[in-house]
Amino acid sequence: MTTTPRPTTTPGPTPTGTAPAVPATADRILTGDRPTGPLHLGHYFGTLRNRVRLQNEGVDLFLVIPDYQVLTDRDVAERLSEHVEGLVLDYLAAGVDPARATVFTHSSVPALNQLLLPFLSLVSVAELGRNPTVKDEIAHSRQAAVSGLMYTYPAHQAADILFCKATLVPVGRDQEPHLELTRTIARRFSERYGPVFPEPRTLLSEAPLLLGTDGTKMSKSRANSIALKASPDETARLIRGAKTDATRLISYEPELRPEVSNLVLLAALCQGRDPHEVATGIGDGGASALKAAVTEAVNTHLAPLRARRAAYAQDLGYVRQLIREGNARANAVAEATLDEVREAMGTFR
Repeated sequence: MTTTPRPTTTPGPTPTGTAPAVPATADRILTGDRPTGPLHLGHYFGTLRNRVRLQNEGVDLFLVIPDYQVLTDRDVAERLSEHVEGLVLDYLAAGVDPARATVFTHSSVPALNQLLLPFLSLVSVAELGRNPTVKDEIAHSRQAAVSGLMYTYPAHQAADILFCKATLVPVGRDQEPHLELTRTIARRFSERYGPVFPEPRTLLSEAPLLLGTDGTKMSKSRANSIALKASPDETARLIRGAKTDATRLISYEPELRPEVSNLVLLAALCQGRDPHEVATGIGDGGASALKAAVTEAVNTHLAPLRARRAAYAQDLGYVRQLIREGNARANAVAEATLDEVREAMGTFR
């Protein structure tokens, strides 16, 4: 196998909000992304850049690629390996270092998935069904019927978090119910069988929510996002089609002008500037000048990332080896945890 050199990467500045400090007592963080398509600017400014910062500060970072969970999406499942490899390429391009972070697919960690069975016995069907993320996934699944796997999503995510005894989980506010159910499962397991799992704390992201090109939340499933791997021309085309308003004077007023303010914020994030300063600089140039400025800012900021991604993509054998090594590390941790679970439950190995 040819080893691709690791590029030197440092996270860019965060102009709006301060990245949350990690408590000195934190020893492990679990986070990840579903392999349903390429990561986009919302992922990058919302979580990915902060993960690289945490990694570089020495935090024990576990990155799960929950590939079993996307079996609920037939069109994605048919290209699953391609999506997994693409996700890892995005991680590497952004600066995730597999020597300091454990990147793994949970389908390759049997002991992790075995935790799902006792965890499901600790929650009710009603608790699973009223989870906001499950409701949102069902609403956007575009399927006539929803599989039983969809309802296990919160318990499966709890297994992802608890198998490695993560103490902190970075989430947005819309994902807090997931972590609350994870804490509930950890607490109920302790009450029934004895203490094995910590109750992980929430590490809320200070990153602002980026809207998609249609003015709603940026999401892979809504076809309104700008992928990190998008070409400069594709990026320009997507930004040209972004929703704005009829007022020519550009201002940063998120409550009154959400679509225009979102584009201003995107340029500010890419340039490390205050969004009000960006808006003032564009002045009465209108939507056309705004979109031109955003396009230049995004393409300039992402150029090094895209170059690194293209370099890594030349050697997918290296990428697959990194996944195998991450799976091996995760397996060792999961087996140790499962042994503790068996002992607490009084089951035979």
